[in-house]
Amino acid sequence: MDERDTVIYFAYGSNMLESRIKGRAPSAVCLGVGMLRDMKVLMNKRGVDGSGKANLVESPGGVTYGVLYRIAAPQMPRLDAVEAGYDRRTVEICHEGKTVEAQVYISRELTDDPTAYDDYKDIVLRGAEEHGLPEEYIGYLRNLPSKPRTKRQ
Repeated sequence: MDERDTVIYFAYGSNMLESRIKGRAPSAVCLGVGMLRDMKVLMNKRGVDGSGKANLVESPGGVTYGVLYRIAAPQMPRLDAVEAGYDRRTVEICHEGKTVEAQVYISRELTDDPTAYDDYKDIVLRGAEEHGLPEEYIGYLRNLPSKPRTKRQ
């Protein structure tokens, strides 16, 4: 894959899980763990299923860890469609001692109940563990509120 025809994407939610991002953008190649400063993850994006989904909010001094992927540029519109309700933005990510520009999804469609379903939160945690994010940060994600999905949902 020619780097000029690719996008660097920073996943901080369910797309950290490699099998999930590859199902959405098959060309995705993991570049490793990255860190975004002055932002934090909350489960405050309003999902179509009524639950909270991972989202970034400004937080001076905050840190968000995630996974950087290189994706073929022609696959980004498909990922944009999957990430409906989010806006794609460019941010600066710390990666291996350097600053890298990456695309990230941030939503302004917020829920009054920032609580994820347990199964969604489990996907986020599995992705964080799969890529060896810092244990303290995984603990932060583990402590975000979640609830069981009922049969009606």
